[in-house]
Amino acid sequence: MAINDKRLSVTEFDFDDVKDNLKTFLKNQTEFTDYDFEGSGMSALLDVLAYNTHYLGFNANMLANEMFLDSASLRSSVVSHAKMLGYEVGSPKAPKATINVSLATGNALATMPAGTVFTTTVDEVSYQFVTIADVTKQNTGNSIPFDSTEVYEGTYATTKYLVDSNDADQRFLLADVRADTSTLTVRVQNSATDTTSTTYTKATDITQLSSSSTVYFLQEIESGKFEVYFGDGATSVGLTDGNIVQLNYVVTNKTEANGAFNFTSPGAIDGVTGVTVTTVSSANGGSEPETISSIKLNAPLDYASQGRAVTAEDYKVYVRKLFNNTQAVSVWGGEDGSFNTSTGVSSTPEYGKVFISVKSTTGINLTTSQKENLVTGLNSFKVASITPVVVDPETTFIILNITFNYNSSATTLGKNSLETNVLTTLTNYSSSTLNTFNSPFRHSQLTGLIDDTDTSILNNTTTVTMGKFFTPSLNTSTNYTINFANAFYNPHSGHNSSGGGILASTGFQINGDTDTEYFFDENGAGVVRIYSVVSGTRTYFNSAAGTVDYANGTVSINAVKITAVSNVDGLISTQIRVTAIPSSTDIVPVRNQILEVDLVNSTITGQVDNTTTTGVGYTTTTSGTASTTSVNTTTSYPTSSGY
Repeated sequence: MAINDKRLSVTEFDFDDVKDNLKTFLKNQTEFTDYDFEGSGMSALLDVLAYNTHYLGFNANMLANEMFLDSASLRSSVVSHAKMLGYEVGSPKAPKATINVSLATGNALATMPAGTVFTTTVDEVSYQFVTIADVTKQNTGNSIPFDSTEVYEGTYATTKYLVDSNDADQRFLLADVRADTSTLTVRVQNSATDTTSTTYTKATDITQLSSSSTVYFLQEIESGKFEVYFGDGATSVGLTDGNIVQLNYVVTNKTEANGAFNFTSPGAIDGVTGVTVTTVSSANGGSEPETISSIKLNAPLDYASQGRAVTAEDYKVYVRKLFNNTQAVSVWGGEDGSFNTSTGVSSTPEYGKVFISVKSTTGINLTTSQKENLVTGLNSFKVASITPVVVDPETTFIILNITFNYNSSATTLGKNSLETNVLTTLTNYSSSTLNTFNSPFRHSQLTGLIDDTDTSILNNTTTVTMGKFFTPSLNTSTNYTINFANAFYNPHSGHNSSGGGILASTGFQINGDTDTEYFFDENGAGVVRIYSVVSGTRTYFNSAAGTVDYANGTVSINAVKITAVSNVDGLISTQIRVTAIPSSTDIVPVRNQILEVDLVNSTITGQVDNTTTTGVGYTTTTSGTASTTSVNTTTSYPTSSGY
C-alpha cells in the first residue's frame, strides 16, 4: 500500500511552483480527497496563499541581499554598509573655474564676500558661479587684484538650526540633494544673543580627536541628502542648547556648466563698480553623486588602505575620493619606469616618485590647478619620502581597414546596411572594451565580433595601423619623440623605402615656407625623412630628420622649426598625427596610455562572396598578418592626413 507524502515542499518561491506545491499537499490530505482543486473557489484560495508565500519569500530574499555590501541594491543600504567601513560617499560636485578679478579703485582695501556672483553662458543657457569664502585684498596702485579666485557653479545657500536637545528628531541637514559637500562651511554661533562663532572642520582621523576638537562629521542619509553631526563632548566638542548651527554650501547643477569660460560680474564688489574679470582656467569637475557601483568598489578598498597610500591600489582609492570626476586611474611606481612630457613613458627607473594618470568622465585632461589640488590631497596619505606626479593620459588610435565577405542569399540587408552594422560593432567595441587604462586591443576578438555582426557575414580581413598626435612648438626649432610603446613592423632593412616605410603623418610647414606642405616618413632602415609631393612624386627636404626604434616603437625627430600645421580630417588643428604599422595586430597600452578606435579614418568595405561552389575557385587570405597591413601612403598624394 502506497503511503502518501503529506509533507509540503518549501524549496520554491515562484508563484506557479508554490501553488502547485500547495495543491499537491492538500490532495494528499484525507480531509480534501473529494475537492475540485481546479474549481474557482479553491483556486482563488490557493492563489491568495501562493501570492502571500511568494511575497514573503521575495521580501526575505531582498532583506538577505541588503544585509551585504556586495549584494545590496538599494542606495540607502549601500551607503550604510560603506559608513560601517568608514567610507564617505561622494556628493555631487560643482564645476569649478579659476578667475582673476581686478577692482579699479583708489580704496586701500576691499573685501569680496562669500557668495559673490559671476555669470556665464554655456550652450546659450546662463549659469552663475559663486565664491565660497570672504577674501580681503590690498590696493597695489589704483586697483585691487583678487588673483586666482576659485568660483563654483550654483547657488550659495545658507541653512541655520537652533540646537534643541529636547528634540530627539533634530538633524542638521544640507537642505538640497544637489549640495556640493566640498564647498561646505560649518559655523557654530554661541547663541542668539552671543554672536561669537567658531568654524568647525571636518573630522578625517578619529585617532587625532580629543574633547576639545572642534570638528563635525558628515554622512549621506536615506533621502540622498547629507547630514552634519557633532561629537558628544568626549570624542570632540558637543553642542549645547541655544547654539546656532550655520551651514553654507553650494547647490549645483552638476555637469551642466562644465566648460564655461567667459565670466562677468553682474554688479559692484564692496561698492566698487569697476570690475574686470579674466579667466585663468575654464570650469570643469562638475559631476553627479557617487554611483552605487563606485561605492561598492571603493569602500572596501578604502577600508583596506587604512588611511595611507602605499600600494598602487591605495593611490587609486584616494584619487577617486579626491577627484569625483574620475573614470579610470593608472598608477605605477617610479621603480617601474618614469614619464617625461617630451618622450612619454620610459622604462628607466625614477625612484622616490609615484606616477598617476587620470581619465576624467568629461574626457578633458586635468587642469594644472586640479593636478596641484590632487597632489596636495594625496600628501595627507602618502609615505613621506614619495612624491606623487600627475601626468596626462596619452591616446593611441587604432586605425582599421576592414573588408568583409557576406552571403547575399542569407540576408535581406544590403551592402550599406551591413557596413553600418559593422561600424556599430566597431563603435561598441571601442567604447566598452577599450577607452581605459590597461585594456589591450585584441585582433582576433574584434574580427570575431565583426563576423558575429550578422549571420550573413562569412569572414573578414582586418588590418591595423597605430596613430598618435603631438603638438609642435611653432616657430621654434624643437626635438620631438613619439612613443607608441609597441614594436613597429620591419621585416627587413629597407622595407618599403620608396613608399615611406611604415611611417606617415599629416601635413605641416617648416621654416616659414607657406607654399609647401611637408610630411614625415621613414626609409625602412630606421631613418626619419621629411618630404613634399611634387607632381605626384616624393621630393625629400631632409633625408636624415630623425630615427625610428622599431623594437620599442619610438619615433625621434631631430630639431625642426615647424611654423604651421595642416588641417587634420578636414578640421583646423594644432597637432600633427603620426601613423605607424605595428609588428603585431595586438596592441597593448602601457601605463598612462589608452587605446581608442579611430572611427573617422577606419574603413569598412563589404563585398558579396562570389564563391558558388565550396572549394572551387575560392581564394584564401591570411587575416590580420603584419605583411597585409597597409596604409594608403603610395597611391594618393598629397592628402591632409598624409595617408
